[in-house]
Amino acid sequence: MATNEKTYRSDALAAIHEAASDLHDAGTMDKRTLRRFDDMCLTSVEPLAPDAIRALRERERVSQAVLARYLNVTTGLVSQWERGEKNPAGPSLKLLSLVRDKGLAAIA
Repeated sequence: MATNEKTYRSDALAAIHEAASDLHDAGTMDKRTLRRFDDMCLTSVEPLAPDAIRALRERERVSQAVLARYLNVTTGLVSQWERGEKNPAGPSLKLLSLVRDKGLAAIA
């Protein structure tokens, strides 16, 4: 999957979002309105609880260090996620969601 490829809730919403993006590119839709279309059309990423992160790592049979390497974060950060001291966000959360849904091979 390309890094800028979007996942839509349905084919119809994909078409709507594409039209909205085209209107934004043409200068007829402002950025705030396009963000509302993003929220409506794109799939959201749900937060992962510390025990879910640990279970995901154990299911994939990798150490914290190996998972950290795949996610391009430190081993200490993975440990903090699993203890609930910090929460994954942004690209890390998206990658963890991909691993949860499709396995570690999806980001390898």
